[in-house]
Amino acid sequence: MMIKPGISTLEKCVEDGCRYVLVTMAAKRARMIGEGSECLVPCDSDNPVSEAIMEISTGKVGHKPLKLDENK
Repeated sequence: MMIKPGISTLEKCVEDGCRYVLVTMAAKRARMIGEGSECLVPCDSDNPVSEAIMEISTGKVGHKPLKLDENK
């Protein structure tokens, strides 16, 4: 089974197209959905991973990179 949207579309949703960030973000959100959180977008699937990926691709779920303090 192929997950839609594709990886090339999803990579544009995270800074620098980092797949590690994308996978971590999807896993954390899927866990939240699996534990009872409502999906933020309409989705044809009941699979929490598919729902999380759809949320990421539509921009409902995002990632803010931490800014490191250069003085420390």
